[in-house]
Amino acid sequence: MPLDAPATEAGVRTLSYAEAIREALAQAMEADPRVFLFGEDVGVYGGAFGVSGDLFHRFGADRVIDTPISELGLAGAAVGAALTGMRPVLEIQFSDFATLAMEQIVNQAAKIRFMFGGKATVPMVVRLPAGSGTGAAAQHSQSLEAWFAHVPGLKVVQPSTPHDAKGLLLAAIDDPNPVLVFEHKLLYRTKGPVPIEPYREPIGKAVVRRPGRDVTVVATSIMALRAAAAAETLAQEGIDAEIVDLRSLRPIDTDTIVASVAKTKRLIVVYEGVKTMGIGAEIAARVAEHPVMRTLAAPIVRLGGADSPIPYNPVLEKAAVPQEADIAAAVRSLVQEGAR
Repeated sequence: MPLDAPATEAGVRTLSYAEAIREALAQAMEADPRVFLFGEDVGVYGGAFGVSGDLFHRFGADRVIDTPISELGLAGAAVGAALTGMRPVLEIQFSDFATLAMEQIVNQAAKIRFMFGGKATVPMVVRLPAGSGTGAAAQHSQSLEAWFAHVPGLKVVQPSTPHDAKGLLLAAIDDPNPVLVFEHKLLYRTKGPVPIEPYREPIGKAVVRRPGRDVTVVATSIMALRAAAAAETLAQEGIDAEIVDLRSLRPIDTDTIVASVAKTKRLIVVYEGVKTMGIGAEIAARVAEHPVMRTLAAPIVRLGGADSPIPYNPVLEKAAVPQEADIAAAVRSLVQEGAR
């Protein structure tokens, strides 16, 4: 279900998640000649998931650049372009392939500003289609965002709505630091209200999608949609869940999480990445280290992906990551635990 308000304001239309990203790219390129998009099949083909669309025809081969298959080389080119004053936006066709570019992203892009005392900056954006649900199997369906959120010097965001897909991407392009934007593949066709004019959503700020009193559900990316849908089911049972869409994994908005937990006294963190060493552990630890921990009515719960590669079989694929019913069941159990 869409998480944004209806498109009733002047200058607001309903766009798909993919269209919102395309509009952000177009507006950034129109406003700043330093911005360019490059990656595998982003040009004539319009992107592996159709996101870049007609940008090649609108801005030409010098601004929307089809590249060879070499993620390490592309990431290095992005670092170099950013260091020389450009604002590169690199699309890596599947987020899984960022593993091939780790040296340039983690050892170069993330470190250079620190190592040069701020005299050099790396204003690059890496767009990463991520997640399961498309039948793309183990090597094309991973959620590796926690890997990159571990690295000082990188910023990591996960927009869940078309509105945030546009606003966070524009903010990422403006940022003087390297920003990784994880776009869940199942979200590309979801729709919601998006203003025509350029706007920015702050990196590092979570948003409460649904207020509630009984339990806080902190969710990332597509899990925010599934959590919101589960919350509507739970409301019919008398359980009022507050949904906090994290949006940013680095930096993390601890204040919004703590404020919600202080109200509800219960916390569950839902994310698609593998549960072990995932973002849920970090959020749980931050709450555990805060005085609000002493007010909790039940233990913190992490609901993450299975400790398994993503299967190709569609039934097993769904079973490997939290679904709406799994979230609802986990919330019920947590509320019952806290009521004892």
